[in-house]
Amino acid sequence: MYRTTRRSRLTATLAAVLVLGAAACGGSGDSGSDDGDGTGGRAGDQAQAEPGAFPVTIEHRFGSTTIEEEPQRIMTVGLSDQDAVLALGKVPVGTTEWLGLHDAAIGPWAQEEIGDAELPTMLEDPGTGPQLEEITLLNPDLILALYAGLTQEQYESLSQIAPVVAAPEEYVDWGIPWQEQTLITGQALGRPEAARDLVTEVEDRLATEMEAHAEFQEATGIVASPYEGYWVFGPQDPRSRLLTNLGLTTPEGLDEAVGGEFGANISRERTDLLDQSVAVWFVPDPETAVDELHGDPLYGGLAVAQEGREIIVGETTDYGAAFTFGTVLSLPYVIDRLVPQLEAAVDGDPATAVAQPAD
Repeated sequence: MYRTTRRSRLTATLAAVLVLGAAACGGSGDSGSDDGDGTGGRAGDQAQAEPGAFPVTIEHRFGSTTIEEEPQRIMTVGLSDQDAVLALGKVPVGTTEWLGLHDAAIGPWAQEEIGDAELPTMLEDPGTGPQLEEITLLNPDLILALYAGLTQEQYESLSQIAPVVAAPEEYVDWGIPWQEQTLITGQALGRPEAARDLVTEVEDRLATEMEAHAEFQEATGIVASPYEGYWVFGPQDPRSRLLTNLGLTTPEGLDEAVGGEFGANISRERTDLLDQSVAVWFVPDPETAVDELHGDPLYGGLAVAQEGREIIVGETTDYGAAFTFGTVLSLPYVIDRLVPQLEAAVDGDPATAVAQPAD
């Protein structure tokens, strides 16, 4: 989210599910204080590292990082990295503001993992890079920047504060799969076996849904937003990845259309990309979205619109936020709500309404 001024502003909006006009929440809590035990005053029953887990060296796009011992004060620069940390039994000292919807950037799908521990300090993301001074004050001993768009310069600056684990080189900015995000976090926290178990659990759930819905494997899907025309999320974006994890196929040529990035605006000449078995729309207002979308005759004339094969997701709802996060913790929350909608959208009957989730 930090490469150029224009790219920073765009991604600050779009990687945040395009929550236009959402106000930043600012800091939440004061978990940077330390009560002398090195854990920042957090719950004392946090999960411990597995035997022989340290030292560990993790390869990433900027080289490699060696973590000598179990980290206790974890800062998440990656916008959704806190979920894997929480799932593995640790509470970070700091998170980075993203959607501006939840205290400390901890969604309801992760509340159980927080328990009665003190909330992390949330640092705002101004779109120009990590706030080095504020991060330094939190005294982290590990910085995770997996779901992020870190530059070499920012990586080097952060490395002066604490060991930094960035995303693998083969993934675009904000394109790391949730499985890799979880497994790498498990390595960094000294809990690789626990991380594998978490990934297996969610993958089993996805496989079960795929097996139960053979129709998904015959369907194509796309995720989009009516931002400055039509913005489509590429195959490496977590939202699109969830569709493919459930068996759907993304349109041929989608990656080329978004320039190999996590997403991009498409020209009106490429609205054919939107005409799939199902179109998932992330919108500011679900109540007015369909009328507004169909008001454009170019899109409204497509079969996906005329046959009601659309799923409308409110950007600022918990469901929309969980869908955007696409993490080991948020995915089960999303699957519970998305699968019934997909069933209705691809059942072949235009009369079937695609209902909004109950909550």
